[in-house]
Amino acid sequence: MNWQRVLRGLLLMASLVAISYFLEATRFGAGLNQAWIDAEVRGHGISGELLFIGMGALTTALAMPRQVVSFLGGYAFGFPAGTLLALLGTLAGCVLSFFYARWFGRHLVSHRFGTRIQRIDNFLAGHPFSMALLIRLLPVGNNLATNLAAGVTNVRSTPFFFGSLLGFVPQTVVFALVGSGVNVDSTVRISIGAALFVASSAIGVWLYRKQRHGHSLGAEVDAELDPDAGSHDHDR
Repeated sequence: MNWQRVLRGLLLMASLVAISYFLEATRFGAGLNQAWIDAEVRGHGISGELLFIGMGALTTALAMPRQVVSFLGGYAFGFPAGTLLALLGTLAGCVLSFFYARWFGRHLVSHRFGTRIQRIDNFLAGHPFSMALLIRLLPVGNNLATNLAAGVTNVRSTPFFFGSLLGFVPQTVVFALVGSGVNVDSTVRISIGAALFVASSAIGVWLYRKQRHGHSLGAEVDAELDPDAGSHDHDR
């Protein structure tokens, strides 16, 4: 018996129980809103910025949509600084969930979901930077699921993180702009944000169709991105 795998499996289950209890007991993430930003972050200088990055990392690592963090970054710090701090928080959350999966869940998850993990591994392996960038640009998918799935594959972490960081930029810019108090009419800000979102999504879809090197993220994704996906390879 491989006692190291058994220990990792036990640690994984114990950590999941602890996380579930913590989330239920504290309603973690529910308080990450504009009122909390006003009370704890705005006007607190470096400590407020570090607190925001830390909370952004923890909440995105625990499945909060990164768009919420980006919106609150814009609300708290304005457009340029809010974009940067939200990016740092989102990237830190990506690193946390990636290494959580790699250190604790790799063998267990790979054994149970081997086919899907292998497909993601194949998608990322040859070009981890460009493929991670491509995944983040797509208008479909789940940030946490991508982080965890990548963590249990053999993908190299550094290019995956850098590709993810660059891919996070368009939507972070969009939601930080919408959440910011820039001196532009709110309707104009939202319209600009919507246009940027559509443009970045269209680029992501185009790249997925043209640059995926014969691999696929799944039949569901292919169907969403291409109505004629029946003639393409499948999966997400």
